Amino acid sequence: MFTEVANLNFSYNESIDNPMSTLDEWNETPAKRLSRTGHHVMSVFLGSIMVFGILNNLVVLILFVKFKTLRTPVNMLLLNISVSDMLVCLCGTTLSFASSLHARWLYGRHGCMWYGFANSCFGIVSLISLAALSYERYRTLTVYNKQAPDYRKPLLAVFGSWFYSLFWTVPPLLGWSSYGLEGAGTSCSVTWTSRTPQSHAYIICLFIFCLGLPVLLMVYCYGRLLYAVKQVGQIRKTAARRRELHILFMVITTVVCYLLCWMPYGVIAMMATFGHPGLITPIVTVVPSIMAKSSTVINPLIYILMNKQFYRCFLILFHCQHSSSENGVSSMPSRTTAVQLNRRGHSNNMAATAQLGTSPNLQNHQQHSHPEDCSHLKASDQINPDTKQEITCDPPCDPLATTQTFLHGTDGVQ
Repeated sequence: MFTEVANLNFSYNESIDNPMSTLDEWNETPAKRLSRTGHHVMSVFLGSIMVFGILNNLVVLILFVKFKTLRTPVNMLLLNISVSDMLVCLCGTTLSFASSLHARWLYGRHGCMWYGFANSCFGIVSLISLAALSYERYRTLTVYNKQAPDYRKPLLAVFGSWFYSLFWTVPPLLGWSSYGLEGAGTSCSVTWTSRTPQSHAYIICLFIFCLGLPVLLMVYCYGRLLYAVKQVGQIRKTAARRRELHILFMVITTVVCYLLCWMPYGVIAMMATFGHPGLITPIVTVVPSIMAKSSTVINPLIYILMNKQFYRCFLILFHCQHSSSENGVSSMPSRTTAVQLNRRGHSNNMAATAQLGTSPNLQNHQQHSHPEDCSHLKASDQINPDTKQEITCDPPCDPLATTQTFLHGTDGVQ
């Protein structure tokens, strides 16, 4: 869907609106829309996005395979985002890159329909997964649950994102709108310039349900998440300040990058659909297309490298941090854990202090820990008069998980 830019050359609407028409005219038009130098510049950007998008998402997939500690329920959504972004690079960006080198579409009508469908499908999967991830992070922080990790809801969200995407990307193949050439003539997407009522209805639904609603969900969930973190900062300013700033930076970066990547494309597409012919030049249509494709490079950086758990495993993977010793035993720093709780009873106040020393059992657990486990903890806690608990980690924990513990307290160390 929102992975390409609208075709604004209205002299070719008749051939574009008919998905069964030949591509002879289409193959002759790119030079009129964009100069050969412009196509070469575009191919440089597309080539860079293709290479770095594949490499970044490949690293993410390798991390999931190598480190078992990353295979948590919430991270299933991150894995789904990386898979969909990888497929966009492999099935879409490669074709538009090759076509840009030749300044024309190379793969005919059926290739154009496949490109439009595949890019739309994988792009929507990524967008819906990002929105689901924002909700899952908000729910994880604000709803305390001591039970074992539940994979059912995240996996349901993963399969739901694919079903939802297919629901909105198959109709153009069946006659409700269509896929055709667009922008500089070297890529394909929904035929935004079709003037039929059916096509307008499809584009409006696509814009609302596949771009507008995910944006609203992300803004709401991350806004509530940030508010909850600020409440923690008011309770325990010195302990939560750094965590609050880290989450604030992550939230702002997430929302801003999401809007920068996708909103320009959505606005251009709507202007192409409902605006006057010739309102937007071909060069203007190319820029949002590249920005939308760049999300496949940016997503791994935001959602993986800004996650400290992933970042530690990333350092281990490239031998930037020592992780193994003799017999494959992890030698990550692991120190004595101390937890102090302050509980309130109905009739009296009771302070309970739990100290976990480096006992033989704990040492034995450390010795048998997997080298793939890159999240050994060290906690140094202080009594909180409001029945709260803070756990800090060395290396630092994921701030979202730590803040949840701080908000709700715990009965022990897991």
